[in-house]
Amino acid sequence: MNEHASDNDVRYSRTIFIRRHSLVARLTHWLNALCLSFLLLSGLQIFNAHPELYWGHYGADGDPAILTIGSEGRAGGTLGFVRVAGVEFETTGVLGVSEIDGQATARAFPAWATIPSFQDLAAGRRWHFFFAWLFVLNGLLYFGFSVISGHLKRDLAPKVEELSPRHLWHEIIDHARLRFPEGEKAKRYNALQKLTYLAVIGVLLPLMVVTGLTMSPGIDAVFPWLVDVFGGRQSARTIHFITASLLVLFVIIHIAMVVLSGTWNNIRSMITGRYAVKETGSNS
Repeated sequence: MNEHASDNDVRYSRTIFIRRHSLVARLTHWLNALCLSFLLLSGLQIFNAHPELYWGHYGADGDPAILTIGSEGRAGGTLGFVRVAGVEFETTGVLGVSEIDGQATARAFPAWATIPSFQDLAAGRRWHFFFAWLFVLNGLLYFGFSVISGHLKRDLAPKVEELSPRHLWHEIIDHARLRFPEGEKAKRYNALQKLTYLAVIGVLLPLMVVTGLTMSPGIDAVFPWLVDVFGGRQSARTIHFITASLLVLFVIIHIAMVVLSGTWNNIRSMITGRYAVKETGSNS
């Protein structure tokens, strides 16, 4: 649509399509989404077998739990609770106690949040390990492609000026007010996106994978120092749970931003690679 500001100045606005995501990035993105979904649901199944977290080497044999999701019988019936560092919250109906076939059942996470839905530690571990290794291989493919293609340096590495406190604070305010980049700025990731993606790719995911490996007796036999690095297998399990929780939080925020900044445009770009950007300017 054109708007005439004067006889010599013609304002215009047009929508162009840019190539936002490569084929490899799109394929690995959706495979990651699949893997993480199964890892989360099977991981909760595994956690249900012993719904407590400890810090140290010994766990239930000597260290107090820093997190417990459980149930106990009281006058009003069986109540579910979450206890964090000695502080207890009642969570009946969701955590600790939930309905299964119309009956209140003691279970850390409800049946709808686990794979399989019934309690089966062995099946949960098989699902978890299969998708864990698929996730690792997919991550290595994405990382290798990002380095070789220049995607890591070109698109994800923040520039020096983007790291200034003033610039970052300005972007935080814009996000809080749901002001999303337009025009030329919409063609690339902003500083907050870059820092968040680098934190997830470079810190959160590797930490989750390594702590998962540390809980394996077979891996510990080959690399016994891994247990000491994390202060014990129980500490590794706790860190694994925390990193997984942070990853879930990241996914929730990521989906919220996708919806708020343009659901179809973002989804289309991750399916076809084409991302719509509105350009404005003037012809004198």
